[in-house]
Amino acid sequence: MSDAFYRAVRTIGSTAFWVSGSPVIIGLENVPPIGPCLLAATHQSPFDVALLIRHTPRLLDFVSITEVFRNPIVAWFYGSLNAFPLDRSRPDSKTVRVILDRLERSRAVAIFPEGGFRQGRESVVFSRRIRSGTGRIASIAGAPVIPCVLIDSQAYNRPSSWLPRRSTRYGVIYGPPIDPALAPEAIESRLVDEFVALHGRLSAAMTRV
Repeated sequence: MSDAFYRAVRTIGSTAFWVSGSPVIIGLENVPPIGPCLLAATHQSPFDVALLIRHTPRLLDFVSITEVFRNPIVAWFYGSLNAFPLDRSRPDSKTVRVILDRLERSRAVAIFPEGGFRQGRESVVFSRRIRSGTGRIASIAGAPVIPCVLIDSQAYNRPSSWLPRRSTRYGVIYGPPIDPALAPEAIESRLVDEFVALHGRLSAAMTRV
């Protein structure tokens, strides 16, 4: 783990997004400044990770996928950013223990409850489907869940989006913490409701600007 490396990457990467992007960012006050929390975000593209690093005030320990860590260079880079792998093909108790350990150390852990990239009608904001587990982890750890929705992060798939024109539109919105004292099923139901509501709110804000 290296918070110094994370901060260095955020500083360098933020410049690229600052000169190219015109974002709408809402709800930063909902991210607890200290203490354990689970940041549960929607997932449209690989750039979600970079944008969360760019805009979230907390340092985030990302739960990634084992496939990414099979490349030794990528594994080193992600590991240096405090990320760790999750095997989606089976129950992964080892990763759950890592998440609980990070939360016990009052860190902020970022997860993508959809289990992969979901765009259009497949997104949770339309399908209302997520993988189970977030509620159970939050309940065991006593850590609040911060819902987060990203819109149009995939715009950075286009090379022209990186031009220093500050014209690439995307949005990030953070919702109010979900109480970990709720039953795990209730936490996940509330999370889905928040995803839908936050998406509507962010979409409206991006239309107005």
